[in-house]
Amino acid sequence: MIKKNLLHIFCALTIIFSLLSCENNYMPRPRGYYRIDMPKKEYIKFDSTFPYTFYYPVYTKIVADKYSKNQPFWINIEYPEFKGSIHISYKKINNNLNDYLEDTRTLVMKHIPKATSIGEKIIINKPENVYGKIYNIEGNATASTYQFYLTDSTDNFLRAALYFNVEPNNDSLQPVIDFIKDDIDYFIETFKWKGI
Repeated sequence: MIKKNLLHIFCALTIIFSLLSCENNYMPRPRGYYRIDMPKKEYIKFDSTFPYTFYYPVYTKIVADKYSKNQPFWINIEYPEFKGSIHISYKKINNNLNDYLEDTRTLVMKHIPKATSIGEKIIINKPENVYGKIYNIEGNATASTYQFYLTDSTDNFLRAALYFNVEPNNDSLQPVIDFIKDDIDYFIETFKWKGI
C-alpha cells in the first residue's frame, strides 16, 4: 500500500513539475493590414472649358465640388477604391496672389499638431509657366498628407489637397498614399494653363 501511495505521489509530482517547468513561448502575431492591390498606371487627358488641363488616372473619376457650387472650376479627383480624393480649387488672381499663398500656408500649418514633419518642394516649369510648391506632411494621424499649389504668378492659382474619407491611420494607408503621390506628381508634370 505504501508503494502504491508512493507511486501516486511520484506520478502527481512528475505531472506538477512537468507543467511548471514548461515555458510559455506563446507570442501573438503582430497586427497586420490587408494587402492592397494597386491598379495599373494609365492616364487620360482632362481637357474641357476649364482654364487648365492635366492628365489623370483612368481608375479615378472627376466630379464637381458639391460644396462650392458657385466655383465652376473646383473639382475633386476621386479614388473610389481607396476612399480618397484630391480636392482642387481654382481662383483668378487679381493683385491678390500673396493672399492665396498665405491661405495655402495657413491650411498646411493647421496640420502641425498631428504632423511629425512638413517637407516642401518647389515646382518650376518655365516652358509651361507653371510654378508652385508641394507640401509633404508626415505623421500617422494627419488628415492630409500631400498638398500643393500651382500658379502662373499673374492670372491663375490652383490649390489641391489629398484627403481620405477614413479615420487617419497613415501607417496602414502609406502604400495608397505613395501610389496616389505618384499620380499627383504626374498631374503636376502634365499640368498646363490654357491661353498662355
